[in-house]
Order: sequence, then C-alpha cells, then structure tokens
Amino acid sequence: MMSKINWCLTFVAALSLGVSGTTTAQAYSTYHQKSSALSVGKLRSLNNSRVHYVKAPKNYRHAKNTHGINTIKHSRGTAVTFKTKYLLPLPGYHNQAWGNPQSVATNGRYLYVLYCPTAWHNRGRIVRYDMQKLNKLGLTPRQLQTAYTSNAAAQLASHAAVKIGAPFETGHGQSLAYNWKNRHLYMWCDKEKSAATPVNQYGYIKQIKAETLTPRYQIRFRLKHKRFSVPGGHVLTFDTQGRAYFWSRPTTHRVYIYRGTISKHHVKFSLTHQVLSHGPGTHVQSMGYNPHTKRVYLVADDSIASLPVSKLAGKGHLSKSSVRWTKFGSKREFEGLTFTKSGHAYLLSNHNPEILISNRTSW
Repeated sequence: MMSKINWCLTFVAALSLGVSGTTTAQAYSTYHQKSSALSVGKLRSLNNSRVHYVKAPKNYRHAKNTHGINTIKHSRGTAVTFKTKYLLPLPGYHNQAWGNPQSVATNGRYLYVLYCPTAWHNRGRIVRYDMQKLNKLGLTPRQLQTAYTSNAAAQLASHAAVKIGAPFETGHGQSLAYNWKNRHLYMWCDKEKSAATPVNQYGYIKQIKAETLTPRYQIRFRLKHKRFSVPGGHVLTFDTQGRAYFWSRPTTHRVYIYRGTISKHHVKFSLTHQVLSHGPGTHVQSMGYNPHTKRVYLVADDSIASLPVSKLAGKGHLSKSSVRWTKFGSKREFEGLTFTKSGHAYLLSNHNPEILISNRTSW
C-alpha cells in the first residue's frame, strides 16, 4: 500500500566546479511504500570457483593514452577486448566538472552518463550523448574530448549531439539503468554520510524523465524481511521483460543477487536463493544486462562475472559451469557497463573518462 504523496521541492545551488551562479529547482513527488519491498527464502551456496576475486588497486591508473585510443584486454577467463569509442568531454560545458562519471546506460541511440563530482556530496547530473549524431559527424575521440575547450568547427558541431541535465540529488550515482520494457530510466538514490555509510535504512528509487534528464518521482521503501534488511542497492539493471536486478557483497567474497520489479509507485525484490561463494572483486561497481546473451554481468574493477538470468528463477538453477568470468590487467576504475540490444557492450572507465566498446557480443 502507498501512503499519501509527499511533494519534494529540491533546490540545488551549484556553487562550485564551474557552475557558480546557477540555481536549479526540480519538483518531484516521493511515494512512501508501506509494505515491505523484500522477500527472502531459503539460501544455499554455489561454489562458482571459475570466478576469482580481484583486489582493487590502491591507486587507479589513468588512461595510457589520455588523448587517443586505449585498449583493455582480458588477461584470464572468457575472452573479450574493449577499445576506446568516445573520449568524454573534459571539462564539460562552461567548465563544468565532468571528471567523475559514475554510471552509464543506453537505449541503443543515446548514451546517458551520470556525473557525480566528489565535492558535490550526493548530487550530480546526467549528460546524454546522441551516438547517431556523433557517428554521423565522424568525430575523432580527441575532438569529442575537447568539445568545450576548442572553437574548431568539429567541436562546435558536436554540441548538437550533447544534452545536459540539471543537477539533482543522486547519492553515489552508480546505478543509472534503462528499462527495456517500459523505456524509462531508473536509479537508486543511495545517499551516504561517508563511503559505504548510508544516511538511513530506507531505499529510494527514482524514475528519470528522458526529456529533461531529471527525476519524475521517487519511491521510498524498506528492503526488510523479518530480521534480514538492507538499506538499498548501489547498482541496477533491467532485462527485456522489465525485471530489475542488483547485487551486493554481504562479506568479502560472497555475492547476493536480487531480482524484482519496479512498477509505478511500487517496488518488490526477492533475494535469489543461490549465494555465490566467489565474487568478482573489491567494489560493487556496476551491473549490466546483455539482451543478446540474456545474461547479467557483475562488474568490479578489472573483473567481470556473468550468469544467465533464466537460472535465477524459482529456487535457482545456477551451476558452476553457467557462471563465466573475465579478468583484465588495466588497473583502471570500471565505473559502468551497459549493452545494446545486439549485445555490444559499452564500458565506462574513469581517469580520463571514456567509453570503450567490446569486440564481441557474447562473452
């Protein structure tokens, strides 16, 4: 059951990082869900020993070619290679801070990148890149990177392919996702007091308006089942049936996978019955769904595991052989992974921000 709508009027004063002098306000409703948004059944462990834990580096490496093409190759496990598709603008429009992208989503034509500057503390903005227009312009990666620092014709032309959203409350910002069924964008708003410390025990999910790149509404709920509770997720993805997924690390190596639905003003997740004994790495960075392989991908830094969504249903039918894993040797920060319907993967990496594309659709 949903309680009465509370209207939130959020005033965001952008006082630094190149956006001083602008104040934006977005009004959107918060729906308070009274019923629990979580169910938990009997759990059992799966010894997915093909997956190996990769510890995040103490200091991430920057891109080897800061103004050119980079390649991130697998070093172990299922083979796949990523190569630079777009060097993202840095800095952004009017010197805005576009240096800390946290997640990426696509509907095939557009890439939506969520930027959360560190100094903004739980706030950020979405920037939409029209790949159809960018590809037609034939820009080099360097030309897009300098879109707002050069007055050359190519750079000025690229502005028509970029739409910039207003700042809003995002939380950490790792979860921007596209729902293939209803064609809407969603994300968690996982506000933190400090790293990995939520401000409260409620989960918040926002639906994002594609036309303005700002929230349409948000739902507040509790992910609680008897004595089991979690404050919310940090990553999010959807399959083509509209089912939502996120994953977490209850311990250093174990992985929980949640599966559920997000309907208008109501959220319901179930903790899937099989617990993975081996997670991909230190940080829960992203989650992606590949419509071509019908697999979900669990992303840590330099380490990605995947599994078929069909085997998460019911009591769970995952086997050791159905879980794949790939290790990379880049020492870079993996911020996001998203897929086109044909199965091409876009990897978002930080330090210099860029989008890399996979050379395979099945991996």
